[in-house]
Amino acid sequence: MKRTTSPLLGLVLASALALTGCTSASDIEGNAAASGAASIPAYDTSAITTQEEIAALLPESVAGDGKLTVGASTDYPPAEFRNGQGTPVGYDVDLTKAIAAVLGLEAVTEHAEFDSIIPAVGSTYDLGISSFTITAERMEAATMVSYINVGSQFNVPRGNPEGIDPSNPLNLCGLTIGVQTGTAQADALDAYSADCVAAGKPAISSKSYTKNTDATNALAGNTLDAVFADATVAGYAQIQTNGGVEVVGEVIDAAPQGIVVAKGDDATAQAVQQAVQYLMDNGHWTAILETWSIDTSQALTTAEINPAV
Repeated sequence: MKRTTSPLLGLVLASALALTGCTSASDIEGNAAASGAASIPAYDTSAITTQEEIAALLPESVAGDGKLTVGASTDYPPAEFRNGQGTPVGYDVDLTKAIAAVLGLEAVTEHAEFDSIIPAVGSTYDLGISSFTITAERMEAATMVSYINVGSQFNVPRGNPEGIDPSNPLNLCGLTIGVQTGTAQADALDAYSADCVAAGKPAISSKSYTKNTDATNALAGNTLDAVFADATVAGYAQIQTNGGVEVVGEVIDAAPQGIVVAKGDDATAQAVQQAVQYLMDNGHWTAILETWSIDTSQALTTAEINPAV
């Protein structure tokens, strides 16, 4: 699916971590909350002016209340998460603000469980911006506008005690791996596990979590062998846990992620596509990623509606 001195959210694993010497996601949260939101970066969208021709494309059903209401699973740093005050932050949240600025609207990001967002776009939310990998299945349920290309990567406990080498999925057979519910990584793990069984090896034990940060906490507490997530998320987890969890292996299965628009709402899709293209063409999108220390080579330069995948 997202991530720098901000918190990963979750429960404190104090007793386990005191024994292992690891730093948990929750320790980072406590430090950030104590220091305040000022330690968390944000892209300044105040210089982005309303582009009237683009804004005019929006239907009244979206623009009428003056707000761009976006559903996001705000537990996936650094793309979308909450700071110590509970305010949504992250590079997807900054992108939301930038799109809203182009459209002359106020950005409102609301938390929702990841797999509940797409069905609610067009009713509860105007858009879904939550590190959604674009897939044929998702494009059957919604329209998607591409903006970034992100691969997947594994986190393991400090020192990689199991010696995990994910270069071949068959090396993952028999391991217990955490993943966020409804993600592309969850689907990939199911496929890897089927390959294990077909090869006569033990299946992968996939543990699904509503929040990716809960999976990270479980990994830091040594109850998982690995966590499978977006490469941006995996790298951020390593930084924010001070190496309590670390990245292993290369980035795999890079794929475009997209903004979710209600199926059949062609006017909103066109407005969003043109707004994102404006941000790309004028350097705002790469600047947002730079603000969050994200490799800008992942930024797309062309926003497409329902791209071929």
